[in-house]
Amino acid sequence: MMRMKTKPTAATFKGGGEPVAREWELRPGGMLVQKRNPDSDQITIPPAPTIRVKVKHGSIYHQININSQATFGELKKMLTGPTGLHHKDQKLIYKDKERDSNVFLDMVGVKDKSKMVLIEDPISQEKRLMEMRKNAKREKASKSISEISFEVDRLVGQ
Repeated sequence: MMRMKTKPTAATFKGGGEPVAREWELRPGGMLVQKRNPDSDQITIPPAPTIRVKVKHGSIYHQININSQATFGELKKMLTGPTGLHHKDQKLIYKDKERDSNVFLDMVGVKDKSKMVLIEDPISQEKRLMEMRKNAKREKASKSISEISFEVDRLVGQ
């Protein structure tokens, strides 16, 4: 590649009025282009702004600061502490529609100072309690089997 330096032109001034020399390079197709700055290859993405969302649960309003590109699931997890509800037992309603946990806030149009309603989902709560009961029964059965096995091993040793 052939590189050339040019003299500063009237259009090439820094903010303080100092002239700046630009470097040019000749591409294989014969096109003369301005040389890239090695720092410009690193794309810097500005962080997503934090928004404040107002969530009503019963008669209480909770203000949550959250990243604007977060999901409704992340918002539910943040609401677990103040509300005392498990995140799987929550339904978030925004603009009169229940929103799925995988949907992003900014894709639906949630902006700073948006309002939502949080309600308790009795069906998922019941499913979770039934699962806990099943697990408790399995643990109890497993414990009694291990006690019997220990007793048999003790008797075999005699």
